[in-house]
Amino acid sequence: MAVGKDDVEIIKPRTDKRQYRRLVLKNSLQVLLISDPDADKCAASMNVSVGAFCDPVGLEGLAHFLEHMLFYASEKYPVEDSYLKYISEHGGMANAFTSSEHTNYYFDVNPDSFEEALDRFAQFFVKPLMSADATMREIKAVDSENQKNLLSDVWRLNQLRKHLSSEDHPYHKFSTGNWETLEVRPKAKGLDTRHELIKFYNEHYSSNLMHLVVYSKESVDKIQGLVENKFQDIRNTDRNHFRFPGQPCTSEHLQILVRAVPIKQGHKLRIGWPITPSIHHYKEAPGRYISHLIGHESEGSLFYILKTLGWATSLAAGEGDWTLDYSFFEVTVDLTDSGHEHMQDVVGLLFKYINLLQQSGASKWIFDELSAVCEVTFHYQDKVPPIDYVVTVATNMETYPPQDWLVGKSLPSNFSPEIIQMTLNELSPKTVRIFWESKQFEGKTDMVEPWYGTAYSIEKINESIIQDWILSAPEENLHLPAPNVFIPTDLPLKDAQEAKFPVLLRKSSYSTLWYKPDTMFSTPKAFVKIYFNCPHASSSPESEVLTDIFTRLLLDYLNEYAYYAQVAGLDYGINHTESGFEVTVVGYNHKLRILLETIFQKIAQFKVKPDRFSVIKEMVTKEYHNNKFLQPFQLAMYYCSLILQDQTWPWMEELEVLPHLEAEDLAKFVPMMLSRTFLECYIAGNIESNEAGSMIQYIEDVFFKGSNPICQPLFPSQHLTNRVVKLEKGKNYVYSNQGLNPSDANSCLVHYIQVHRDDFLMNVKLQLLALIAKQPAFHQLRTVEQLGYITALLRRNDFGIHGVQFIIQSSVKGPKYIDLRVESFLQMFESKLYEMTSDQFKNNVNALIDMKLEKHKNLKEESGFYWREISDGTLKFDRREAEVAALRLLTQQELIDFFNENIKAGAPRKKTLSVRVYGSLHAPELKEETSESAEPHIVHIDDIFSFRRSQPVYGSFKGGFVQMKL
Repeated sequence: MAVGKDDVEIIKPRTDKRQYRRLVLKNSLQVLLISDPDADKCAASMNVSVGAFCDPVGLEGLAHFLEHMLFYASEKYPVEDSYLKYISEHGGMANAFTSSEHTNYYFDVNPDSFEEALDRFAQFFVKPLMSADATMREIKAVDSENQKNLLSDVWRLNQLRKHLSSEDHPYHKFSTGNWETLEVRPKAKGLDTRHELIKFYNEHYSSNLMHLVVYSKESVDKIQGLVENKFQDIRNTDRNHFRFPGQPCTSEHLQILVRAVPIKQGHKLRIGWPITPSIHHYKEAPGRYISHLIGHESEGSLFYILKTLGWATSLAAGEGDWTLDYSFFEVTVDLTDSGHEHMQDVVGLLFKYINLLQQSGASKWIFDELSAVCEVTFHYQDKVPPIDYVVTVATNMETYPPQDWLVGKSLPSNFSPEIIQMTLNELSPKTVRIFWESKQFEGKTDMVEPWYGTAYSIEKINESIIQDWILSAPEENLHLPAPNVFIPTDLPLKDAQEAKFPVLLRKSSYSTLWYKPDTMFSTPKAFVKIYFNCPHASSSPESEVLTDIFTRLLLDYLNEYAYYAQVAGLDYGINHTESGFEVTVVGYNHKLRILLETIFQKIAQFKVKPDRFSVIKEMVTKEYHNNKFLQPFQLAMYYCSLILQDQTWPWMEELEVLPHLEAEDLAKFVPMMLSRTFLECYIAGNIESNEAGSMIQYIEDVFFKGSNPICQPLFPSQHLTNRVVKLEKGKNYVYSNQGLNPSDANSCLVHYIQVHRDDFLMNVKLQLLALIAKQPAFHQLRTVEQLGYITALLRRNDFGIHGVQFIIQSSVKGPKYIDLRVESFLQMFESKLYEMTSDQFKNNVNALIDMKLEKHKNLKEESGFYWREISDGTLKFDRREAEVAALRLLTQQELIDFFNENIKAGAPRKKTLSVRVYGSLHAPELKEETSESAEPHIVHIDDIFSFRRSQPVYGSFKGGFVQMKL
């Protein structure tokens, strides 16, 4: 029974047709019901106002550990992992996260399975089981999760900022947990972790501290009945909300300059201040107003000046960690080598800009402009997957009054110069914390953060030192941004002809244009993708690197102008691709063409600025160097792609050529790269066909017309295709290598099974098999065997060549052993597949059909789906419908035959590639492996490129322009 249902009107977007209802159950659980008759997925999120700040002293990570344990089992559903199994088998996914002051649990699932999924979910909070056996295994999982973070600069530097705060404040704590905090130390004190876990749950988890969002296609009345039935039994102990008053930083932790040694190359400056949390003034939005200005990138902004001086490559500003009791405003600057040498000037310029804002006072026109952008963004927001929506709203419910549960802080509306000035005045030299990260500090520090081992040193800096930095900083013309001409004001929907799929609107020797008007989303937005297929762009490692630098320079040149467009909701990108580069513009269609034409003018008139070339080259060099610090699973997946995808260059070779490339090399290269090109174009959304055609005509005129055209059409022989290596049937290929980071203990296996070239019937067999095997694989390899936190079974698609891959990263076992466990799992799974009842088979088929019939949520998502068909050359726009038709005819025996032929351990036609990356803990095993004699069906790959050259390749779907399937 609900005891409360009030008439507060929940503010929602003008375009939102969903129904909302707030209710409070008799156990004081606050609930928001969302009814969406168009939903293809149902979802729920429970936000519990208990987080890592509640961890008992000496049991760091207990709240996070509890989040893990609630997934296991409950009294009503005692079979271990049956919740995740049910969700997975019914087309859904589930996860959770623990933050400082709350823990959020969430899932989605196909609509016809929602009621049981919701019941299983509710039991987390009614009567969970926390078995002794599961406790020990999941401590290992938490430890494995922590292991993967140990060499991550984001985690390391975040913990360092926490470490340098008051030990009396929970902000100071280590919150993930590991084997030491959850097993070794408690045991040494005579504590039983499981007993402490149950005690923590009983003392902290109470329904009056919970907020639930339920999203379904049923009516709100029907959802209300479900919720009352399933959630009213959650215990209410009337706990007070946990509050942690006081400030994390005392005077000892302010006015400090911290030098820290990161893992990766690069220099970073993080300048932070404790401020009054903006959440208390979310309608006045002081934090948003200030971050909008300090983070602006237009001419005259702080970033523009730092960029012009060659000192910075990026700048971000805004509130970082915050609660109702404290907040930090942070400015993060990525420095160049030169910027690192001028750190004091960078800080001085930042304070100069803050002084400018303090002296000029809050400006009403800037606030009104910001408010107008926020208003358009809120009312024309894209629909997102229900699982993302419920998490956002459930988190909002903890903080905002009911009318603002959907809005949160996204609609600033009250201009208050006093409140903005108050926050600006808090950005003072008296309270600043400066964290300066660079490899150059190696060997020059005298302290070590205990949880991650980050080396650092601290220097106190007083106000007069910062005043000196301000005075000695260069005199630059810092000023406020100009009015934003890109804010859309004309937002009507255009008449669209019905078009289920993209149509080929025009085709010439220069380009093809695929077009799809918006008939689904009714938003005043458009999506434009122009792909420059340039054979010269990827003909060698040098050309690959030069193309990369070219696209980054274009973005660099456009930034101060196009930043206004981004602020106004018009996003753009210029990305280097396999055989050229692509321009993407997505957002409100009103002023899209202005931005588009500017981008293409910049490409056509491209000139190399030597000073900017040097900055970008330095940035690219560091990025390539930092590939050495990829997580082992990322490195293994990279090797897998390098082995399979023909005509790709390794980043090691690109790094080798980088030092020798100069500005004049790029100046010579770009005209040659553009000299032969073919444009593949896709335009969709609130744009009429004649407008789409005229955009492409404009681009063709710029590049292909005139007395001395920039581009010529491609010769028929120049149309590039993406070819994929065809592995031999009955062979198991093995590529083994040492991890590139000697400090990383983790190893990884990618066990890839190549199956077929794109074909509807084969696709659905593989998809169905992956759906059925996904959860058993996770359960066996991660939950039971505890091989590693990162354990996944995923489908893989390389340009229309399909397969399946197991990805397991482990500090516990080496890759060869894990490979044997994957084979062992497949043997075990075989019997499960044979034992599957016809009802279970039908349920799995129906779950996959439901997933396939899921409608695209927004224009960007839909466009991504169709663009993949165009770029791969498959052009199967009706893929989902055709695959559903194939699924409806599929028999259980056909699936078993497919498994026996392609996937089963030891299947004679099976094609396997095992990529093994050995971390420092397992390095000796690599030496043993290389000295072993290979079995007849095992082929060791010693040299990737010799192997690739010697192998046949699959036919490409991209036959080129002349043979293109239309």
